[in-house]
Amino acid sequence: MMFKNILYPLFFVLILSACNRGSKTSNPTLRDFTFEPVKGIRYTEVKRRFKDGYSFNDQGFMQKPSWIIEVVAEDTMSAWSPQKHRMQNFYLQYDHGNVYNFAAEFFKVKHISKDSLVFQRIQVDGKVIASDVRSDVNMTFYANDYIKTLKAKAEELQKPTKADTAYIEHRCATVNNNSDSAFAATDPVQFISKSKIAKVEKISTVDRSNNRTEAYDYMFPQYIIRIDRAYKDFAYQVAAVVDFQGGIHVKTIYNVLPESVEAKKKVAQGIADIYLRNLFDVAPGTTLGIPHNSEITLTMIGKAIKKP
Repeated sequence: MMFKNILYPLFFVLILSACNRGSKTSNPTLRDFTFEPVKGIRYTEVKRRFKDGYSFNDQGFMQKPSWIIEVVAEDTMSAWSPQKHRMQNFYLQYDHGNVYNFAAEFFKVKHISKDSLVFQRIQVDGKVIASDVRSDVNMTFYANDYIKTLKAKAEELQKPTKADTAYIEHRCATVNNNSDSAFAATDPVQFISKSKIAKVEKISTVDRSNNRTEAYDYMFPQYIIRIDRAYKDFAYQVAAVVDFQGGIHVKTIYNVLPESVEAKKKVAQGIADIYLRNLFDVAPGTTLGIPHNSEITLTMIGKAIKKP
């Protein structure tokens, strides 16, 4: 009998707790805040930073502020669509705590006021917030009217800071001392042909349906170089570091048998040293205008002169 007397109150507490959680989902006034005070205010993202305060990580990935948002209702967020060139409404779904989802992204709301918003973009895998770099992003928005009071343009506020420049200068100095070291250049390597027999194509891997944004094109740049009138037919795909002076250093060769790797790697390096050096001006990758070592994937295809 005593067991039942204990069990019934406990069961009631569990039911009440479950009801409260459900109420938070449906009743915004039970949450830590509501969006009502900022409803109808249009905000422009002015800063996007990693937790260390920089716009760049050590691999060269750059956070670029670009969002424009406006709360339409407690369950509706409007965001600017670059593809459709207009504001587009998204369902604003409350998840838990201060975590919300809209436009296929999860955000933790860290600050909300009529002048500014701060969201932490987070990666959620199977209802668990990832603790890696994917959740290490803070986005700061200013109300458009507030930006006007600063007598500045959003584009100016979105630029990298002096701290970002100092960080990149340090990273460049570090990797440029070692031809094996590199980080991604926001302005990738350029091959500028000096001859009609040499052509280059930069491959784009952007695929928004699979969340492959424009960042992939500078983080993992790929090129195909075709050379006519070569000494013989050849085709090699390599990973190479292009140093801050435009020199090409083959690091890895793909699609060859293990016992042939070293020999084929030397041949590929020879093609880079002879053909690419003479047929192209190679401009190194740069970040914030500073040249530095960066890694590329390069496919080199040669066609021999056709004999009569």
